[in-house]
Amino acid sequence: MAKSNNGGRTLKPARLTGISIPLGAVYSKKNTVIGEFTVLPYLADLCKKSGIGLIQLLPVNDTGTQSSPYSGLSAFALHPIYIDISQLPEFENLYKSDKKFAKNYDKFLKDFEYNPKTRYDYDGILNAKDFLLRELYNSTEISQNLVPSEELSKWIKKNPWIVNYAVYKNLKYKHMQASWKEWPKEDQNLSEKQIKSRWNEKSSQKENLFYAWTQMRADEQFKKASDKVRKQGILIKGDMPILMNEDSCDAWALPGVFNQNLRAGSPVDGENPTGQNWGFPTYNWKYLKENNYSWWVDRLQTASKYYDAYRLDHILGFFRIWAIPTRDTTAVLGHTEPYVSIHRTQLHNIGFDDSKIRWLSQPHIPTGLIEDITWNHDAAVKILEKFADRIGSEELWLFKDSVSGDKDFYESDLSSLCAKEAEPRIKDALSKIWRDRALISLTPDTFVPLWTYYETTSWKSLNDNEKNQLKGLIDWAENEQNKLWETQSDEILSTLTNSVNMIPCGEDLGANLPCLPSVMQKNGILALRVLRWCRNWNNEPVKPYIPMNQLTELSVATSSVHDSPTLRQWWNQDKEAVSLIVKTYPESFGAEGWDSQKIEKIANEPFNQEKALQYLVLASKANSVWCIHPMQDFLSTEQKYWLSNPDEERINIPGTVSKFNWTYRLPAFIEEIAKDENLINKIKTITSAHK
Repeated sequence: MAKSNNGGRTLKPARLTGISIPLGAVYSKKNTVIGEFTVLPYLADLCKKSGIGLIQLLPVNDTGTQSSPYSGLSAFALHPIYIDISQLPEFENLYKSDKKFAKNYDKFLKDFEYNPKTRYDYDGILNAKDFLLRELYNSTEISQNLVPSEELSKWIKKNPWIVNYAVYKNLKYKHMQASWKEWPKEDQNLSEKQIKSRWNEKSSQKENLFYAWTQMRADEQFKKASDKVRKQGILIKGDMPILMNEDSCDAWALPGVFNQNLRAGSPVDGENPTGQNWGFPTYNWKYLKENNYSWWVDRLQTASKYYDAYRLDHILGFFRIWAIPTRDTTAVLGHTEPYVSIHRTQLHNIGFDDSKIRWLSQPHIPTGLIEDITWNHDAAVKILEKFADRIGSEELWLFKDSVSGDKDFYESDLSSLCAKEAEPRIKDALSKIWRDRALISLTPDTFVPLWTYYETTSWKSLNDNEKNQLKGLIDWAENEQNKLWETQSDEILSTLTNSVNMIPCGEDLGANLPCLPSVMQKNGILALRVLRWCRNWNNEPVKPYIPMNQLTELSVATSSVHDSPTLRQWWNQDKEAVSLIVKTYPESFGAEGWDSQKIEKIANEPFNQEKALQYLVLASKANSVWCIHPMQDFLSTEQKYWLSNPDEERINIPGTVSKFNWTYRLPAFIEEIAKDENLINKIKTITSAHK
């Protein structure tokens, strides 16, 4: 591998084929409940035999009661659900000496016994493990004496973040897992000194030290397992979610790091007409910069104990984040952070007076909008009076300054003013017009354009000259913003990538910033290329695939990702794309000679194991330095590993919250898969093609 001269980073890694998998999905005969840290060497055994050089894991940080690995409660703490209880130093003695514990542990194995046909029970396993871990902890001298052992004392000293985490988890346990914003006021906003005081409280020692002991044991197991993987010559790639849950230890204990007045998300697009509001707080980059980005640096340095490479989730967020007002349910009125605003004087200079600016930035509500729903003028007026002020004597209203988001409508009780069936329609109507403005006023004199300003009522009312003048200002602001985003991202990413000797990768899907490729390349960050989406979307009507040999070398190519359908699902569901890939590479699918009839026949046939192998071999021809495919896609080359319902092989369905998401498990024990010569030989064919 070629090494850089700054920070020891690897700028051009060796060509490798990798496998991506959630840790919880990897079952072994010794880990029959859920995939745990100790199962990683078994997975490495399969990789070693088949020529796979890298294992990519989804995030393994503590997410509490939420199964999504991207909803972290801590940037540093590992998830206790991945601890192998049977391999803890305290286990054997307690299992032999305490019949009650032995009975509870045996029941745990039986209750959550591995079944390849079902998803695993996240909540049940989490609760059962917590109970068993507490039983083990209670058997220690730490619990009995309320004093950390020498071993634990050393570990705490090396991991100072544990103080915030332990106090937070203790309070969360005390308050029945409620969000910290719902705790009593005396627990919500504690200073660093106050948190330290809670850590040292005698009455809290047992619980605080339980969380410290748990994290020490998790750290030991993960570090030991990752070292074993490395000894086999296999790299491990971790995943760094860019955002933290609002209800996280870090958001509670380190308020300076976050901006709690805004929520992160993504703007309006074809699939999301109101954008996406993820509900996570944005970062206070000014504060982070003043502190040399130490929180992020510490986070990466902690991760470097286990990983050789890391994925920066939503890398676009380091350039700019889509920031949404806290009181809005949608992302329509969001804006980029940082931003370049348009000043009132600039609008004056292009001929827009204050009345025109008001028309563009403040939605005007006709009384008739509500009257058409209530069929009662007086009722409509009374409803509008709750949220708006009348303009003179006109049947036209402006929202009150006190209205800060559409939650103000949805949380209001209008039952005394309208029929029950009319109330939700009225709230929806108010919400829709609340979002209908071409300019968003950030201060009385500064504005940013709505992402879809050209669809608003006020924009459509402008004449052509006015539209051209305003569009010129919007284009100017966007150009200035790109300069701002380039400066910010380069500063942040250079600091982060130089802080650790891990290979950086960036999830840059859907990103279309002019400066993004150059900043990533400058900082040696591998881009992400999902092969089914690598098309020239502007080339109508064909939208051809970008040739494999033209993909940027500093990238990670993949057949699918955790948020997308698997290869098997895609082949059976998206026949237009499948037909095009077969037409583009007919020789890869046995259709030499551009036999159009044969090409269409192949594309329209149901997916089979031969097609899986053909596609993955084709993927190996990508110019990308790394090809990392989901485990499910590798397994699709052997039909015996197929689940009867292909939808069950998917990891996550974005935009949904259910027990299905994030609970996928392998259809067989990893030891059995690692002994399957047919599968190993097929994977060897794939990995050899990439070399």
